[in-house]
Amino acid sequence: MYCTLPHVIELAQVEYDKLFTILRAEPQIEVLVNPFVTAYLNEAREQLEGQIASAKISLSRLSSEKLYYILSGNDFTLDINNPEQPKIVCMGNNPQKTQTYGAVLSLYITAMTRVMNKKNRQKSSLIFDEFPTIYFNGMDNLIATARSNKVSTSLAVQDSSQLKLHYGKEQAEVIMNIVGNVISGQVSGDSAKQLSERFGKILQDRQSIAINRNDTSITKSKQLDFAIPVNKISSLSSGEFVGMVADNPDEKIELKAFCAEIINDHVTLNREQAGYKKLPVVSNVGPGDVLKNYLQVKKDVKMIVQKEIERMMDTPELTDMIIKKG
Repeated sequence: MYCTLPHVIELAQVEYDKLFTILRAEPQIEVLVNPFVTAYLNEAREQLEGQIASAKISLSRLSSEKLYYILSGNDFTLDINNPEQPKIVCMGNNPQKTQTYGAVLSLYITAMTRVMNKKNRQKSSLIFDEFPTIYFNGMDNLIATARSNKVSTSLAVQDSSQLKLHYGKEQAEVIMNIVGNVISGQVSGDSAKQLSERFGKILQDRQSIAINRNDTSITKSKQLDFAIPVNKISSLSSGEFVGMVADNPDEKIELKAFCAEIINDHVTLNREQAGYKKLPVVSNVGPGDVLKNYLQVKKDVKMIVQKEIERMMDTPELTDMIIKKG
């Protein structure tokens, strides 16, 4: 119940004497903590503070009452493709706090994909709208392996240059090249050029007319040219899309590349939207509940630190590990 990000944030704010004391007593992380403990005991505190300050500052940005409420508790599990308990999880970012909330979303996505990408699970889909606004390390691996476990991954980006800006050129190219299905609206620049090259070239009829004083000659020929040229992609209208789809060995698709327009039946769509039902209210959460949870997390960490130090003081083999202010 204490294994939550809010508890980690609060634990990171504990003074070094107590923090290093309880961390070095854990055999599983003793090796990881040892360099920091050694630096602290050898009075290299300026160097130590420089190493830890960046992490503490980043974590402190997430210290808010609302985030603590959302990130703590056990309302549901993240195995959304569990055949016995399937779920739909929807998470939204805030354009004004992209960097702050992006870290939280990345944490959820990492934990979710770890439990989803397994055999014998229900068919599921991961849909990332405005994908460059979050950073998820390992997206290329997820796309490559999740398909065999019946997990489809959909990434929506405004432009490939946006992906390169946030993920770096190399990783962005890997993500762009590893996907099997590509659907694009109007884009320009390098994105349009990459798409045009991806769709390839086809033999197209060419006709040239030469007129002089005596006669007129018409020459017909075939020439390899881009199936969907750059200027076509950069001048698509609203509702027009180009793309290429992947197929299966037992379901061959003869025409993989397409250039088409989506025609919506707005009357039917409006009628369907009018019949939508509101989501049921599971519980009413007020500001008092949020503040109470925020204070409780702080109390939990103080209690954990106090109990651990008391346990170490009562255990002879752990007494020497207690760090005291010198």
